[in-house]
Amino acid sequence: MIQLQNLTIRRGARVLFQHASMQIHPGWKVGLTGVNGAGKSSLFAAFLGQLGADEGELHRPQGWVVAHMAQEVEALDIPALDFVLSGDEEYWKIQQQLEQSDQLTTDQLTQLHGRFDEIHGYVAPAKAAQLLAGLGFLEHQIRLPVQSFSGGWRMRLNLARTLMSRSDLLLLDEPTNHLDLDAILWLEDWLNSYQGTLVLISHDRDFLDAVTDHILHIENAELTLYTGNYSTFETTRAERLAQQQQAFEKQQETRAHLQKFIDRFKAKATKARQAQSRIKQLERMQLLAPAHIDTPFTFSFREPSKMSSPLLVLHEAKIGYADKTIAEHINLQITPNTRLGLLGMNGAGKSTLIKTLVGDLPLLSGQCQASELLKIGYFAQHQMDALDDQASPMLQLARIADKSISEASLRAFLGGFGFNGERMDTACGIFSGGERARLALALIVWQRPNVLILDEPTNHLDLDMRHALTMALQDFEGAVVLVSHERQLIASVCDDLLLVHAGKTMDFEGDLQDYAKWLREARQQQLNAFNATQSENINDQPKVQKLDKELQRKEAARRRELTRPIRKNIENLEKKIDKVQPRLVDVEQTLADSALYDANRKDDLLKFMNEQTALKTELGQYEEKMLELMLELEELEASFNQ
Repeated sequence: MIQLQNLTIRRGARVLFQHASMQIHPGWKVGLTGVNGAGKSSLFAAFLGQLGADEGELHRPQGWVVAHMAQEVEALDIPALDFVLSGDEEYWKIQQQLEQSDQLTTDQLTQLHGRFDEIHGYVAPAKAAQLLAGLGFLEHQIRLPVQSFSGGWRMRLNLARTLMSRSDLLLLDEPTNHLDLDAILWLEDWLNSYQGTLVLISHDRDFLDAVTDHILHIENAELTLYTGNYSTFETTRAERLAQQQQAFEKQQETRAHLQKFIDRFKAKATKARQAQSRIKQLERMQLLAPAHIDTPFTFSFREPSKMSSPLLVLHEAKIGYADKTIAEHINLQITPNTRLGLLGMNGAGKSTLIKTLVGDLPLLSGQCQASELLKIGYFAQHQMDALDDQASPMLQLARIADKSISEASLRAFLGGFGFNGERMDTACGIFSGGERARLALALIVWQRPNVLILDEPTNHLDLDMRHALTMALQDFEGAVVLVSHERQLIASVCDDLLLVHAGKTMDFEGDLQDYAKWLREARQQQLNAFNATQSENINDQPKVQKLDKELQRKEAARRRELTRPIRKNIENLEKKIDKVQPRLVDVEQTLADSALYDANRKDDLLKFMNEQTALKTELGQYEEKMLELMLELEELEASFNQ
């Protein structure tokens, strides 16, 4: 187990946490939470042995294999499958040794193959391929070099490589940041079956709820271990905070906000199911609201300046790229009341539809009708990348604000997004991913759009900012189209779900639990089809080619072992023949000398003639025996290919 004894860790003069004592037992799945900068990454570094304690001690079993997901991946020129396989370090080491099998003795090969069997090395490529498929990679992509993938997809490769390790301790830092919902659901299933100890940093509360059984929270320089998942932790913490009057007041404000949302929809028969969902959320909110009392984020979307209905209409639209259709026969109408969540497997076309709606991609066919009053607020990863790295949040906001707006108003607005003091006037080039996401969101909010189109808006946002965004979206007066892996955000904001699948779009009748069930079934069907295809491909090939590289090496070793006695006998016969032939040549050269046939050398002649006869007989026997062995070897080797 992992044991902390009076542990204190500092960063410079700042104490991250102090006098922490606790135990993390084998098999526990622990969520590590706390505000940004609280010390989560430093504690990870301590677990890895990269950061020593300033006081106290941290112990973990010496023999444990630790797998840690790094945050960057080099642009390597090796296939994605090999990159993932290298995550199992022992497998990869044996693999490299077997590739030099001609330099190894038979005993060494036998030992390596024996260990390979013990670690299930011969099924490792299939395991790696399943990891890649679960994380959204297509069959042909697993052979592509790592350097051919974008940054987000390299992070998926890195996650797959980390999961490939046969680890005792698994450390994951924000593993869902670059995943879509179907990959997250797959990862939840994988982690729930993981037998080792897991320590996880994540800002996805649904993911934490599904995976963890303990929460380790860093707050006010203290480490506190809670039993249960994130919801249990949040409730427990909220109960403590609720004892304070300030927490009680915040709780009432949040309840009133949610009640307003319920009242908005409960009278509509078509929204009855969503209203019931909000009522359940209200029941939970009785204790959850105080958990966010200390959040630095409070903002609301400004009311759109102009509105019309409909705002945007697609009619029989075909979307995709010049040489590839992604989906067709799309009919979609966006009105001021639209609250639409887009669902679909990786690569189904959600992002393509988003890009079409905002005008980044032209329609391949069909019609797109936009209102003259349409004003889209679009949030995606490239909005963060498009920020002016040389400009501060204050300067970038001032560029788009009316000149009549006071500086104090601009600063107050940015404060709601967590920019305070000198941070407002700091060039954003040095900002973290979370700060850049908050700034991009703030600039969108300021422009008062009437349609918000959000593509994974919570990436890089911490739990408090996600909570603030959820509350603000619930109160937004315009339309919302949302792609997100954050299930609570979809459930809290979206009234309708649109499924993009198999080149079509269709209304999804059901909630996110129904979608999770559908997704698992669809993924299993894909896996079955993949396995069937693989089986057909194998049957179409010669049997020698059925085996992958590892099985080929094992088969080659087995064949060498079976043929070794025959080859050894052939080798011995070759040595004897090499010994007899030179002597026979010498004897025959002597017999060719006419002087040997003189009357006085009769005995010598008889001696050499007898030796010649014996050598020829011996040589003939050796050659006949070797021919038999070679035929036997040939027949045995031929049987291997049958």
